[in-house]
Amino acid sequence: MFFRWEWLRPVLTAPIVPTLGPVHPHVLTVDLFEDTLRAAVTGRSFLHYDKDRCWSGEKDETVLRHGVVHRPDRTLVPTLSRRGRGVVKVFAYGHHGSVVDEAAGLAAQLAAVHGAADARVVRPLGPETGSPRGTRVQLQDFASRPCPDPGGPVRPVAAWPAAVRETFASFATAMAADGLAFLHRRMREGRCGPVLAAAVEDRIVGAIGPLEVRPDAIGCPQLLPQYFAVLPEARGQGLGRVLWRAAMHWGQSRGAAYQLLQTEVGGPSDLLCRSEGLASLGFSRTTRV
Repeated sequence: MFFRWEWLRPVLTAPIVPTLGPVHPHVLTVDLFEDTLRAAVTGRSFLHYDKDRCWSGEKDETVLRHGVVHRPDRTLVPTLSRRGRGVVKVFAYGHHGSVVDEAAGLAAQLAAVHGAADARVVRPLGPETGSPRGTRVQLQDFASRPCPDPGGPVRPVAAWPAAVRETFASFATAMAADGLAFLHRRMREGRCGPVLAAAVEDRIVGAIGPLEVRPDAIGCPQLLPQYFAVLPEARGQGLGRVLWRAAMHWGQSRGAAYQLLQTEVGGPSDLLCRSEGLASLGFSRTTRV
């Protein structure tokens, strides 16, 4: 075993694991970190519980095992993504401010070694962080309360009349920055779960999906993250909230125990989730070197 849990656990201020992203606190163990190292050594594309399996046929981010720094008061875990011109990220776990500077130096060094154009530091921070920035990790616990069907003009894309379904293409193009164009390609290829859409005057103006429930590292069913967007001109009518509640109803009714969400602090999705009573598990702050 490479990692020592008595060193690692005290600095895990937020349940974020390199290459895997946020995980439920009940699965946060040293084994997850060990698994990421084994995947890097064996060249396996995905761990069997990796949520990214629903998005791609090949994992493009791996841990740089030989760059890992593991000490009693800090742990630095670098990863390399070959997407685009390459990105090195160093996940910096530790309570001292100097851990960020050390991580930045390591990221720059490894980016040069591996020919990556971009170097970044990812700093997980606890939920008690004051004036947070970056991304908030939020937990929807389906065991804590019911998620009734909200009704409204929301149904699966496939259930809308053909004339309405055809408007999804223009909607997806308009919301490409939110990942809807990528989602639309996956839908056309038949490679994702259902997508819920809201329509006004026979035109799709909002969507959330894909909807899929898969087991986590200990076999507990989780509703996987979704792409979620509403056209700017259709906002302010409550459609985003209805879409989100419909997705939560779908997940709960199909046996999901929870969902983890990442929202930009202060953004529309963040404000919606906070108003819906989700628990904050911490933050992830990413900075370029």
